[in-house]
Amino acid sequence: MADLVLHDVVVDGRLVDVRASGGVIVEIDRPIVARPGDDEVGGGRGALIPGLHDHHIHLVPLAAAERSPFVGPPVVNDAAQLAAVLRQAHEALPARDWLRAIGYHESVAGPLDRRRLDAIVADRPVRVQHRAGGAWVLNTRALELVGVDASTDRAGVERDDAGQPTGRLLGLDRWLRERLPPHPEPDLAAVGHRLAQYGVTGVTDATPVGSLDDLAPIVAAATGGALPQHVVVTGAPRLAAAEVPAPLARGPVKLVIEEYALPPLDTVTRWMRTAHDAGRPVAVHCMTRAALALALDAWDEAGTLAGDRVEHGSVVPPDLRAVVADKGLTVVTQPGFVLERGDRYLASVDPEDLPHLYPCKSLIEAGIPVGGSTDAPYGHPDPWRDVATAIERRTSGGAPLGLREAVAPERALALFLTPLDAPGGTPRRVEVGAPADLCLLDASLSQVLEDPSSSHVALAVIDGVVHGG
Repeated sequence: MADLVLHDVVVDGRLVDVRASGGVIVEIDRPIVARPGDDEVGGGRGALIPGLHDHHIHLVPLAAAERSPFVGPPVVNDAAQLAAVLRQAHEALPARDWLRAIGYHESVAGPLDRRRLDAIVADRPVRVQHRAGGAWVLNTRALELVGVDASTDRAGVERDDAGQPTGRLLGLDRWLRERLPPHPEPDLAAVGHRLAQYGVTGVTDATPVGSLDDLAPIVAAATGGALPQHVVVTGAPRLAAAEVPAPLARGPVKLVIEEYALPPLDTVTRWMRTAHDAGRPVAVHCMTRAALALALDAWDEAGTLAGDRVEHGSVVPPDLRAVVADKGLTVVTQPGFVLERGDRYLASVDPEDLPHLYPCKSLIEAGIPVGGSTDAPYGHPDPWRDVATAIERRTSGGAPLGLREAVAPERALALFLTPLDAPGGTPRRVEVGAPADLCLLDASLSQVLEDPSSSHVALAVIDGVVHGG
């Protein structure tokens, strides 16, 4: 691999050149004279910072989302828009293909069921994923094709008062996937390219896969270079003791506490113990106050392990914040949801919870490590939107939401600069001996943080190789 020399970049306020060799920064000086065979890039006096790390993302669903219309706010906001988007997608698809849509929320047009979908598209199988990611709504044609009818005896198949399936399938992702026709492999190369354009050099895939086979597309893309980012994966409790294939790295075990069906305390406790017995921390999906309280009760029973973390921390009131701090837990949060979903939250969330939605500053002040993420595709994959929202705390409609949770620009960016194995830890630095995973900006850091945006990303460097730009 050729050395990379970045000329005229600003590191920690100094105008310097940077040499990377073998995927590591080996020299920071000025001038650095390039040798024959070196790759050279002019930095234009832009800031050179560590590459951003997204600490909670879903790679395969993000790739699939590129082929799936988004039917939730702020893109789709009422029943007429929902129908228009689904019908347009229906007309564009080949005759036998399924129509898959994502991001639905009840605030668009109320609860969705098979009959409402039938009224929009009846002669093609349609499945719509709820914004939270754990529930699907199928139209009648889709239910027939996957074998769901009045006689289907399976938990998670919701029924109406007459015992008929409503079309809503809860927590049945894997079961449903096994009954779907073959579909094109996810285009993770497009995902890798898009993330590089945002300056993202590392991600943690927080999908609770139950089989190593589910990781095959990511392994293939990472091995072949289509997905250049460093990837940490989680997986469900059943994979707690499994070794993940290279070049992926093994992270915490993902535990899902669904808000619509809280599991028993002893079940969550058992999941935690399974992970801890395998020497792995847990990452617990907590989207509500009740889910977080249940998780904390389970930690009381199972004990904590270094690296245990709360995913989302959507609602963290002061009493629970104190417990999170006392247990030494990390919170991985998504400030961007304030922008994307904030107007709906203001209209529908209990006023008692509004001040504590996706907190940031109060957690940091309590000594809780906080890492940033996008939760893409359930949030927009551009982490700079989250950085900007962590500073501004404004909804897409311009309304303030939790202004007391706003953080300074440098602190907001730091949410995405911590190591993949330590979200909320000490931010990485551009220094000799550090991995050559970098983000080159087109202006000084202070200028960029006045208006945080991925439009300022000139290129990304991953393992000493230039991407994007």
